[in-house]
Amino acid sequence: MVMLSILTYPDSRLHRVAEPVSLFDEELCHFVDDLTETMSAGPGGVGIAAPQVDRLQRIVLVDVRPKLGDDCHGLMVLINPELVAWEGMAVGREGCMSVPDFTGNVIRAERIQVQAQDAQGRERSYECEGFEARAIQHEIDHLDGFLFLDRLVSRKTDLFRRKHYRK
Repeated sequence: MVMLSILTYPDSRLHRVAEPVSLFDEELCHFVDDLTETMSAGPGGVGIAAPQVDRLQRIVLVDVRPKLGDDCHGLMVLINPELVAWEGMAVGREGCMSVPDFTGNVIRAERIQVQAQDAQGRERSYECEGFEARAIQHEIDHLDGFLFLDRLVSRKTDLFRRKHYRK
């Protein structure tokens, strides 16, 4: 597996719209493995989208076990994901590996249903809530060229400099 380089804001490539995946082959599986390793290596990395590593395909990974333990779906490989239902809205703090110096308050649906394909092209459907639902919505935004910065409640009062701790 290979660690991939993550694009960081203000790189304009982060605002491009990703294309659907149509070929489910061994190369795609290798890319998903590399993307998984890259996500896991980031501090607090619970999600990543292919456009963050300069690959314009509709591929998202979410694994919130580092934050929630086993009270979630585990590693979800979401290829060509679509939100098909959502309800409730809540403000929550978000960060991003592509925006390493800031966090911000964003409004997201509290409960969602997402349909996608896995790395073998099989159809999948997940019902998620809370932090897991927020992470999926955040990553799907990357596929459409949006960062959490584009969805802040208020740029004046809801953007915060991230704290960096010495090791």
